[in-house]
Amino acid sequence: MRHADFFDAQNHKQIMFITKEIEKSDTSVDHELWGELTMKGVTKNIKLNVEFGGMITDPWGNERAGFTITGKINRSDCGLIWNTVLETGGLMVSDEVTISCELELIKVDQNELTMKVVSAEEK
Repeated sequence: MRHADFFDAQNHKQIMFITKEIEKSDTSVDHELWGELTMKGVTKNIKLNVEFGGMITDPWGNERAGFTITGKINRSDCGLIWNTVLETGGLMVSDEVTISCELELIKVDQNELTMKVVSAEEK
């Protein structure tokens, strides 16, 4: 997957998603998360669906919120075009890629928040 035919990891060290907007959805999904996905040097504006799973207090007194994030992208839009024909006539790799993330956030005191600045060398 690191080879130039796929993600070309030697030349493209990261896959990044930068959030631009979140809005209430008109569908059954709680919110739509819009942002820019950069893969293999190509940036595309995409929409992800965000579903709020609820809040709990864990055994240590921490407040936790759970979210499910899903979406679909077309891999060839980002330059991921390698494929091969199978003996049965179909293609080995689908052009449609499903994104699925489970996210859990923990509420912390604002004084405990820290931020890491990433230098160009680390990117």
